[in-house]
Amino acid sequence: MTVDLSVAIGALPLSNPLMSASGCFGYGVEYADVVDLASLGAVVVKGLFLNERDGHRPPRIVETPSGMLNAIGLQGIGVHRFIREKMPELRRRKAVVVVNICGTTTAEYAELARILSDVEGVAALELNISCPNIREGGITFGCDLANTRAVVAAVRRATSLPIIPKLTPNVTDVASFARAAEDAGADAVSLVNTFLAMAIDVERRRPVLSNVMGGLSGPAIRPIAVRMVYQCARHVRIPVIGIGGIASARDVLEFLIAGATAVQVGTATFVDPFIWPKLLSGLEAYLVRHGFERIRDLVGSLDTGAPPPSHESTPRCT
Repeated sequence: MTVDLSVAIGALPLSNPLMSASGCFGYGVEYADVVDLASLGAVVVKGLFLNERDGHRPPRIVETPSGMLNAIGLQGIGVHRFIREKMPELRRRKAVVVVNICGTTTAEYAELARILSDVEGVAALELNISCPNIREGGITFGCDLANTRAVVAAVRRATSLPIIPKLTPNVTDVASFARAAEDAGADAVSLVNTFLAMAIDVERRRPVLSNVMGGLSGPAIRPIAVRMVYQCARHVRIPVIGIGGIASARDVLEFLIAGATAVQVGTATFVDPFIWPKLLSGLEAYLVRHGFERIRDLVGSLDTGAPPPSHESTPRCT
């Protein structure tokens, strides 16, 4: 039985629903000798500001039970070096490239979008409005409905590329933010980013991370992320990309059945950089076993015994 793993994120077709998660896969080229980048649905590169950025001082990563804390601080090479040094190799490897962009102002997001719109091989933009471990920009936009609308609308005016705001889980009603992003012109939303968390060295009675707090990722957050994807997918018409603790094909399937059209894999790639073909073969085996010809037919197929909400009757946050 031949199965179809292709999905679409708005106008962006993907050969399969597996995407790398920004920040966990470098700029893609670092993995190019061990992973066929063209075999991924998309490569989501490390977040870019207009200029180079140092990030936080070490220690910036700590392992936790079933997960990892990081406070890298969005260290990066900046958009211009990325275009010069990384994009030629990504094009050569035939990767579908989604660029994660970061800003401290709405104008910076818009300028990044304008610059990247003219770059051959950039397929879409993911808007990082949800990083929990920087003090300026980022999470300031993602935790305020008006700011979320403003930054998405500004980027929408600046580019015709598909735009995908990355939502924070550190809010009380994530579905409201998905709706705000949709209203402002987003083509999809990705969620979740990491959960704000911390670790303490009890012998020294000091924070383990230099930034005190960081973002929690890994299997520990997956059930919460699945719940949030389910909630958002019921309240928006645009595709939802699920993120959070995926380490097996079964994990991918949870997100798809909950309503995600595609997923991003992050922390697991540190443990197993060869995870991608294992995930693909697991998805194919599931479809064959259950008699599905297309993976798209799984999206949002969860049977809760209750009818889905009407989009028209769902109150919108103002």
